[in-house]
Amino acid sequence: MEDKQAWALVTGASGEIGQAIAKKLADESIPLYLHYNKQVEKINVLLSYCQKKDVPAIALQADLSQPEAVTSMFTQMPIKPLYIINNASIDHVGLVNDVTPALFDELVRVNMGSCFFVSQQGLPAMLQARFGRIVTISSIWGETGAACEVLYSMTKGAILSFTKALAKEVALNHITVNAVSPGAVSGGMMDRFTSEEKEDLCEEIPMGRLGQPEEVAAAVSFLLQKEAGYITGQTVSVNGGWHM
Repeated sequence: MEDKQAWALVTGASGEIGQAIAKKLADESIPLYLHYNKQVEKINVLLSYCQKKDVPAIALQADLSQPEAVTSMFTQMPIKPLYIINNASIDHVGLVNDVTPALFDELVRVNMGSCFFVSQQGLPAMLQARFGRIVTISSIWGETGAACEVLYSMTKGAILSFTKALAKEVALNHITVNAVSPGAVSGGMMDRFTSEEKEDLCEEIPMGRLGQPEEVAAAVSFLLQKEAGYITGQTVSVNGGWHM
């Protein structure tokens, strides 16, 4: 890391991937802002984990679908983060004809809006420091698209364009912007499938298994490192060869 005392913000830290990312960064002694919306009990577990590691950690509640809530969240930070992991996300499974304007607005605001406005709020401190790392969690469906997940695929695909564009805008300030694109990962969205359905899915994946949240976290951790300073505007796919 460029600065061991630099703080990291993990949005959606209560989800399986968010928890894995937070634990990985805590293992690396990075002070953490742990964002959540509703699942405070999972954040409390993370706070205890950080306490045992003697790593400073602060929980921040916010509905990131609201830009004003993003602004308020940043005002609560005594030290602005130089590492931002945009992980907050919601999904939807269903036919495109079943998507209501309200549902459309919700997914766009959470999946795209939070990524945009959190990054926007975080940039001033990075520009002042002339250093920063922004990593956004996309999805394999953002790269390939998925039937019955058209809206979700659209929002995750937009994140990849956001990553490329912002990376070009801030590169001269030693700020990198990258995306990590998980495939089928245990827990979270995969919990809706039966064991048999998961087995069938694994047969489609060259590595023959689901990914683990910790494997996504490892990719995020690498992109924060000093050694990754020349990598920007890229998408790191963590999918077991399912899509290349």
